[in-house]
Order: sequence, then C-alpha cells, then structure tokens
Amino acid sequence: MSADFKFSVYSIGFDEHYVPAENTRLTTNFANLARGERRQENLRNTLKMINNRFNTLAHWDNLTGDRYSVELEIISAAIELDGQGADQSLPLIEVLKTNIIDHHKNEKIDGVVGNSFSSYVRDYDFSVLLLEHNKNQPGFNTPEGFGELHGKLFKSFVSSSAYRENFKKQPLICLSVSSTKTYQRTENQHPVLGYEYLQDEYSLTDEYFDKMGLAVRYFMPANSVAPLAFYFSGDLLADYSDLELIGTISTMDTFQKIYRPEIYNANSPAGKHYQPSLSHEDYSLTRIVYDREERSRLAIEQGQFVEEKLIKPYQSTLEQWVKRFAA
Repeated sequence: MSADFKFSVYSIGFDEHYVPAENTRLTTNFANLARGERRQENLRNTLKMINNRFNTLAHWDNLTGDRYSVELEIISAAIELDGQGADQSLPLIEVLKTNIIDHHKNEKIDGVVGNSFSSYVRDYDFSVLLLEHNKNQPGFNTPEGFGELHGKLFKSFVSSSAYRENFKKQPLICLSVSSTKTYQRTENQHPVLGYEYLQDEYSLTDEYFDKMGLAVRYFMPANSVAPLAFYFSGDLLADYSDLELIGTISTMDTFQKIYRPEIYNANSPAGKHYQPSLSHEDYSLTRIVYDREERSRLAIEQGQFVEEKLIKPYQSTLEQWVKRFAA
C-alpha cells in the first residue's frame, strides 16, 4: 500500500426504489430498511416521515406544510490498495448526503454530507477487536491505540481531493446519545437545534469520533423527545445554514425513531436531567420494519471481512502510515 491513500467517491439515490448494491455494508441502517417483503413500503414511509419532519421545523413561509422535500444520496468512499485501481478498491465509509427541494421556488438546495455514518473499520474496532480484547478480562477497557487507524483514515479521506471535489463543507454526523451516560439540559436554545444538553462524561463513541477530529454537542430540537449527538469540525452553529441543519435533523430524527424507538419515539420527552435507556417500555413503534438483531450479527461478519482484507494483510504498512500521519 502506498504512503498516501487514494480515495474514490460514488453515490446512489436513496428513494423508494433503492436496492442495496453488492458491495454495500449490509449493517448500514438504510440498507437494512431496503430488504424483505415490505422494503418499498418501508422506504416510502421513511421518506414521508423525513419530509413531514422537515416541513414542521421549516415552518416559516410554509403555510400548508409542504413547501420542502428531502432527497437523499448514499455516499460511499473506497480506498485503493496497492495502486490496483478503483475497480479493486475496498469500501471504507458510507454516509448520507441531503438535498433540499424548495417547491415554492422550484430549486434544489445543497444539503450537507454526513448525517448517518458507517464504516467497515469501525465495525472491526467495535465488533471484533473490542470484543476479543475484553473476552477474558475483568471489567471493560479499550486496547492501546483503539480508534487511531480509523480516525486517521477518516481525516485523510476528508482532506483528500476526492472529498474536496465532491463536497463544499465538512461532514456533519448525527447519532443517538449514549444509553450509558446522563445528560443535563441547559438554558442555551438554538432556533433550529433546540435546547442544548451537556453530558456528565464522554462516551466511548464520543472518544472514538474525537480521534476522527470531530467534536460533539447535544441538542434536542423542537417536537423531539430526546437529544441528538452532533459530531462536527469547526463551528456547528456558524458553519451550516438553518435549512442544512433541518435536513440533518429531519433525516436522523426519523431514522432514530425507527432504530431506537425506546429513546426517540418515547411517549414522554426528556426532562432537564435525562438518562436514555433501551429498556424503556413507554414508547411507540413506527410502521417501519427494522431488524436490530440482524444488524448486530452482520456487524461482526463485516468487521471480520475488513480484518481479512485490510487489517491483517497490511498490518505493518498501516502501522507505519499511522506513525507518519501523526508526525
């Protein structure tokens, strides 16, 4: 593998006709929705929920609540190994890109890339390496250098020409808050993001994303029932427009209602002092089918895939590259 990785970027539309490509990470949440007998119904209802949420938040000059719709693209980043060319590249990262359609002005507004985030190396770190490391140990801890390779691969991709040629702004990633941490609501209220929450301590995911060069803030938008975790570089409140932020919120609030209804489709909103729980029983289910057990199983399989194709065969080269990158 060369000292400087070469990345390639390709995209596919995420609509009711979406079918996962053969090289798609099957643990990717949107791929999970697109399988099974109810795949088209799942996709149609998901997109309807996103559009309704967007128009609720973008309520100004939107009397009938149907001014906007959101188009989504699945963005895949691959890394080329040994100069073999894009056809032999290894899929690395998948994210979502939002595009906002303003039906009043009949124009498309560029949204942000990021939103959901999935990664083969992250699967390896959390579903293979971390489990193996803690298998025969009392307590729980992370192996030395945990997340370093993934973080530097992400930074390398975001600073690459492939990224710069396709995207105008840095990624904005939005995930669930941690079910192992406690959050305290502040009086800081953003007109779009809502009330800010502060955390008692960082979660393992927060620390992992910190190694990717991303800070985190937690906000609960209007009509949400739990705060979301926003991962970003730069200035979250200044770098993105209101519509860009609403695109991310409407997309990820919808996905979280499907994936984690115990938290994001709970029947009571988070209070000033909030502890998320996946064992919470007072919640509602959406009509959208999601196989959480399958996702956990596939995460292990795909972590083993990247171990076989990347981690083991290129171990010494990767270790040297990480040291050079740090220097």
